[in-house]
Amino acid sequence: MRIIVFFDLPVVKKKERKVYAQFRRFLLNDGYDMVQYSVYSRLCNGTDMTNKHLKRLSNSLPERGSIRCLTITEKQYEEMKFLVGKPSVKERKVNANQLSLF
Repeated sequence: MRIIVFFDLPVVKKKERKVYAQFRRFLLNDGYDMVQYSVYSRLCNGTDMTNKHLKRLSNSLPERGSIRCLTITEKQYEEMKFLVGKPSVKERKVNANQLSLF
């Protein structure tokens, strides 16, 4: 499964830029990869792991801005079509088959 986070945070004031940087850093430290500006994706191994990361995300939300989350299957993610551009190097290297099961 994949969690996709879309966000639009204000960055006019210095404090707002700091909140933006903290939220972005949280996403990167929690295993999310940037798909596009303000769009991050995380590969999860099953529903339990997805719920765990959704809860962590909910606990790290800033007070202002717009943040949306979408959970989809890996098959649905693979069906995404590129209208302009191509997959990043990271997207080409990582796929669901490379998940390790414990």
